[in-house]
Amino acid sequence: MNKRLLLLAAPLWILVAGIVGAPPARSEFLVQITRGQDTAIPIAIVPFAVPPGASTFDVAGLIAHDLDGSGRFKSMDRKDMIGEPHAGAEIAFDDWRRLNSDYILVGRLARPAPNAYDIVYELYNVLTRQRLLGYQVHTDSAGLRLASHQIADMVYQSITGIRGAFATHIAYVSVLGHVPHRTYQLVVADADGANPHVVMQSSQPLMSPAWSPHGRRIAYVSFEDHLPSIYVQVLKTGARRRVSATAGVNQAPAWSPDGRRLAVTLSDRSGNLDIYILDLATGGLTRVTHDPGIDTEAQWSKDGRSLYFTSDRDGGPQIFEKSLDAGGRPRRLTFEGSYNARPRLSPDESRLALVTREHGDYRIATLDLKHDGGMQVLTKGRFDVSPSFAPNGAEIIYATRSAGRGVLALVSTDGRVQQTLMSTVGEVQEPAWGPFQGND
Repeated sequence: MNKRLLLLAAPLWILVAGIVGAPPARSEFLVQITRGQDTAIPIAIVPFAVPPGASTFDVAGLIAHDLDGSGRFKSMDRKDMIGEPHAGAEIAFDDWRRLNSDYILVGRLARPAPNAYDIVYELYNVLTRQRLLGYQVHTDSAGLRLASHQIADMVYQSITGIRGAFATHIAYVSVLGHVPHRTYQLVVADADGANPHVVMQSSQPLMSPAWSPHGRRIAYVSFEDHLPSIYVQVLKTGARRRVSATAGVNQAPAWSPDGRRLAVTLSDRSGNLDIYILDLATGGLTRVTHDPGIDTEAQWSKDGRSLYFTSDRDGGPQIFEKSLDAGGRPRRLTFEGSYNARPRLSPDESRLALVTREHGDYRIATLDLKHDGGMQVLTKGRFDVSPSFAPNGAEIIYATRSAGRGVLALVSTDGRVQQTLMSTVGEVQEPAWGPFQGND
């Protein structure tokens, strides 16, 4: 890697070089809310009734964990509850109102067959006594966790008006062990870090996971042959295929909205980096940028007609946009500060998340694309990198360091809610938040 590329990619490479791990193991996350919303919504999530002999899985407990973890809700401690109603007709609304609960969720599990469950739940506004939700979810014992996340999504949306993302997934790179015996794992987990599944494991670095538009495949960079190559892997079957292994650099894959192409960064014979579009069906390459500066870290617009990317063509890393129409010229978007990199587009295309350098520290910021083009710095860490929007646009997940360890963190897009996800084993980096599930 040449010196200019090393400087442009400094946060990523420093994170890779600075990891100290632990023996290989599957891990989950310990969630610590470091900043909550001052006006968190009080809600009572009453333990659900469970039939004799049923699973001991705590559906209501996971729903409370999801809502509390968002920083937008404050669930009532169970020891403070005055009773355990399981249906709307059993709720003494005046009593719950005196406990300053704005909302109450009640429910019960039925067991129509040995490994089948019906979860019936209702959400009420305590002040108006209005029933906001009333549904039944059918699942089996293995699906209770997912069903709980889905119920939390419904509650979140019903109260905030924003679609919940608790039932989605994240991908990240976990690094375990000590030099020279490190193990790199590409992991997919629930959005709260539970149910981690190792997608790929290697003794060489794995980098830049990118979800396909509907979450069925992941593209990533692997150094397993001691040179960077880009792979695409089907999550359901594990089938993987190397799609780019040109001489030199192969990095930063990004899916087109139709899932048929990848924007990738490749080096030419001189070692200069530019952005290309790779057709996954034919393997054909179309060059997008032609500049002696470094062009990398592409991100597609939602209509697939333009790319956002990082370039140092003006002397330092900044964010540009380029139309893919013939004759389109790159347009610079960032002008505040000397370092702005790794653009990631919000689901509604109103802003870009990016890494900016402020007072010598790397931090997560957003750039307004719809109005004044202003930038808002959201985090205050020293090494906050790799931002990725939740599919509902409400939060950004990113990598940072805490107590000398690589961890993940989340921040709401207004900066008011922050939390840290500490891995129970090893260290983590390069998170990517998956989309809402669909056909891919």
